Amino acid sequence: MVLAFQLAPVWSMLSGSFRSDADSRWTWHNYYTALNSPFYLKAIENSLLISAYSSLIGIVVGLVCAYSVTRFAPTVRDRILMLSNMTSNFAGVPLAFAYIILLGSNGVFTLLFREWGWNVFDGFDLYSWTGLTLVYVYFQVPLSLLLLYPSFYGIREQWKEAASMLGASSWQFWRSIGVPILAPAIFGTLGILFANAMGAYATAYALVGGNYNLLAIRIGSIVSGDVTNQPNLGSALAVLLACTTLLAVSLNAWMTKRSARYLTGAAKAPPRKGFVRQRGTGVALAEAKEGTG
Repeated sequence: MVLAFQLAPVWSMLSGSFRSDADSRWTWHNYYTALNSPFYLKAIENSLLISAYSSLIGIVVGLVCAYSVTRFAPTVRDRILMLSNMTSNFAGVPLAFAYIILLGSNGVFTLLFREWGWNVFDGFDLYSWTGLTLVYVYFQVPLSLLLLYPSFYGIREQWKEAASMLGASSWQFWRSIGVPILAPAIFGTLGILFANAMGAYATAYALVGGNYNLLAIRIGSIVSGDVTNQPNLGSALAVLLACTTLLAVSLNAWMTKRSARYLTGAAKAPPRKGFVRQRGTGVALAEAKEGTG
């Protein structure tokens, strides 16, 4: 199963990226074309930007939602998580079609607000950069929520009480204890969201077609184009897409290790004299790490 559905496609993509479309000779021409063509470079830039923006918005909103979910009763929390799970899987052509019906040029909300005299969507174009980012954020937020909410259960209430008794405010607790403890989950989720946005194809294609220059759309048009097919050039672009995704995941893994090393060092460092009153959050952090150990 692994050989058929993972290794074989990867090998086909790698080997095809080094072959000529004309006579299947080994060549670097596909990568030269991909990295020197302004058209393909713009596609890479657009994909990186929309992935970065949607991932950052998704992680910020997801953090707030994940913390809020932990404050609800278990029954309400389970229902919200079930809805989030359904929402995170609602993507592709159905999601684009739903947005067109609701917020398109003749969408339900667009015509309704216009009839009521509300200028909410004046200047908003669903088929532009803003609209595409909004659609991406739709499936980024619930995925971020599902990945982040278990991390908040790792922060114990006694840590908050210890920090409060040592004179730390709520802001100081989250800045010195809560956020560093959540940092590995935040960076890991950010990498997953970025990879999820980079590989999104069906939603963007159904919404804007070939009118917006994204890397995934360019690969699809090259491989299954109506006029000319260049599968080997598409393989080269797919390799570049995979490299950017792997780079983002590797960077986040490296930052996660640094964060874990920082927390371990902070937990092992003995409190200095006079540290309890001035930096009570540091003592609470050490106490929290001792509790987890």
